[in-house]
Amino acid sequence: MLAGGVGAAALAPIVEAAVASPAERSGQRMFRHGVASGDPMPRAVVLWTRVTPTSDATPGSGKGPTVAVTWEVAKDPRFRRIVRSGRVMTGPQRDHTVKVDAKGLKSDHWYYYRFLVDGATSPVGRTRTAPRGMADVSRLRVGVVSCANWEQGHFAAYRHLAAHPALDAVVHLGDYLYEGRSHRGAVRAHFPLHEIVSLDDYRKRHGQYKTDPDLQRLHAQVPFIVTWDDHEVANDCWSHGGRDDDASSERTFDSRKARAHRAYDEWMPVRLSGTAEVDDGTTLFRQLRWGRLADIAMLDLRSYRDQQVKGDESSPAPQPQPKVDDPRRTITGSQQMEWLKRVLLGRETRWKLLGNSVMIAPLSLAQLPRDGVRAIHLMTGDVPNDGLSINPDQWDGYTADRRELFDHIAKNKVKNAVFLTGDIHSAWANDLPADTGTYPASGSVGVEFVCTSVTSDNVDDVSGAQPRTTTLSWEAVIQGNNRHVRYLNLDDHGYSVLDVTPQRAQMDYYVLANKRRADTTAHHSASWVTRTGSGTVVAAERPAT
Repeated sequence: MLAGGVGAAALAPIVEAAVASPAERSGQRMFRHGVASGDPMPRAVVLWTRVTPTSDATPGSGKGPTVAVTWEVAKDPRFRRIVRSGRVMTGPQRDHTVKVDAKGLKSDHWYYYRFLVDGATSPVGRTRTAPRGMADVSRLRVGVVSCANWEQGHFAAYRHLAAHPALDAVVHLGDYLYEGRSHRGAVRAHFPLHEIVSLDDYRKRHGQYKTDPDLQRLHAQVPFIVTWDDHEVANDCWSHGGRDDDASSERTFDSRKARAHRAYDEWMPVRLSGTAEVDDGTTLFRQLRWGRLADIAMLDLRSYRDQQVKGDESSPAPQPQPKVDDPRRTITGSQQMEWLKRVLLGRETRWKLLGNSVMIAPLSLAQLPRDGVRAIHLMTGDVPNDGLSINPDQWDGYTADRRELFDHIAKNKVKNAVFLTGDIHSAWANDLPADTGTYPASGSVGVEFVCTSVTSDNVDDVSGAQPRTTTLSWEAVIQGNNRHVRYLNLDDHGYSVLDVTPQRAQMDYYVLANKRRADTTAHHSASWVTRTGSGTVVAAERPAT
């Protein structure tokens, strides 16, 4: 069982009181950024909050006193059975954030947690620990999300996901926030209004995102398992630069990246370099385990990659890019690649779930109509208007690394590799062909489920087409060019839910009616499933129950 020792009634979503008492109002002022948890292990989970001890101690201000914060973990939401507690100090040197690794817990259990400062009590959060490494587990159910741009819509997808039954965790695949400046037509404006660069700026932007009530609700419901993509630092960033940064000044960019990573470390419920301590390191790739059912390996595809190959976007002719095949170029870095191959070789678990921020399936756009290519170019910034056959910001720009990984999977007969991907603001279900030219005869080494964006603009947004009209023909062309792409939705926003059992892994796709409305509805759109040992995806008739 996954519910541990907590009864069904105790697993109901935490509901805030309609009328707040004076003590509750004090807690709302002190803990205005909510609570969160993350990286569940069998005996530990990371707990997070931020305190505002004085009115001027706002994110990025550098103001406010150092204060003592008490944290508590209990078996019940009223904290009559407290099982772990502690006290930590926080202050302006860490932007008044609090992050602790609550250890000594029971495996496969749900818990409740809270924080206290000077008589003020935080909202109550709910979290859980993972099953023991060799435990037989019947199910894992995780929400899958990415690409939440504050300016481009409301985070209703998080609200609907928080109400989804029996979630164990949320896997966030990157672009948790956006660094960019405000633009015309924004649903709501970023703060600060300019593109963020300084440490104070990154802290302010993190602080703004964590005031969103729907994001707070989801964080308080289940633990997050996260990785970053580019916008947590800079658009289309690589190890020493970004699209809009001066590539000749690596030192300048490296300093910017260090500031962004510091703020991320402070504001996210994640272990960097294996600890919940702030500034202990920046290694984000890591492995979590869910009993004998699944390994969850979260990749970092920004910190170690070489610069993307760029062609002349003004050229009227398609441009071959032989440099994408250069074996000296990498998207993972050598250390992470060797780690990933070791994870895939593990025989203790049934499924290998790989948190992968950019698409790994090969993608050709060579025959897409010019309007379609232009829309995708405007959305991603990476596909020249003439229809270049690859997106060099994805694994398509680092084909030697992809070939090394696919060959490793095939040679070692690795079964049940499932890549969970974000980044491209659209929903896909892909086989991963051992040889694209001879697929399907040559087989598939695994599968990929790509979730759409929470709010970030997709093809119909940037093209101006009505949803599910013109883009239907573009989807047909893409799938015709890429036979391994079994499902594609270029238009909708929302969230996904991955349901894993020993027999199958199923991705259910849910879409919003209108991302620009905070009260928008959501509905099930499609379901795709891979059966154990098959290495391929097929359509499912209904969502997992």
